[in-house]
Amino acid sequence: MTTSVDLPVIEAPAIPEIDAFLLCSTPQAWVDYALNHLDLVLIDHAQCEKKAAAAAMSLMHRHPDRFELLMKMSQLAREELLHFEQVVKLLLERSIPYQSLVPGRYAKKIRQYIRTSELGRFVDLLIVGAIIEARSCERFAALIPGLVAQGEMGLAKYYRSLIKSEARHFEDYLYLANLYTDKPITERVAALLEAEKQLIESPDPVFRFHSGVPA
Repeated sequence: MTTSVDLPVIEAPAIPEIDAFLLCSTPQAWVDYALNHLDLVLIDHAQCEKKAAAAAMSLMHRHPDRFELLMKMSQLAREELLHFEQVVKLLLERSIPYQSLVPGRYAKKIRQYIRTSELGRFVDLLIVGAIIEARSCERFAALIPGLVAQGEMGLAKYYRSLIKSEARHFEDYLYLANLYTDKPITERVAALLEAEKQLIESPDPVFRFHSGVPA
């Protein structure tokens, strides 16, 4: 009589709040390319975590009088740096050298839509932060089924563990954007999300964690 060993089932958790927020899902072409270039995915993922921590620290330096922002960005920066350390460890385990990559177009292009007034720029930066965190969360979830199919169970499990914190970061940024303005942010969110959608769905000559369709 033979017995089968039950393998752990790793599935991407449901993220309805993220799905309802973003205007599009990650194109399958990006997922397919990413699964065939995991070394590049991990290097840029590490770089993204470091940049996210730096962005949070920058907001803290620029707005020392905003208590709620200081508390949430302090926690966010610590978590992003922890994630950076974890991804660098994954690179080491896989004998992949960490290196600085030329940034893709994603963040730079979205920031071109940010308003120039002091308050407008501040609120839009928070909204952009929410969008980037939401897209990160969505991409982790998009990668998990393919990682499992490739037998990359450890990486699939790790990315699953990140989804909860990324979703919280998304919520924190949106909370702060609403907190620090008396006007509804609905129109600004819609405009910046539309810009993000165009970047995600259009051909992109440089593959990165937040890039568009690989050209």
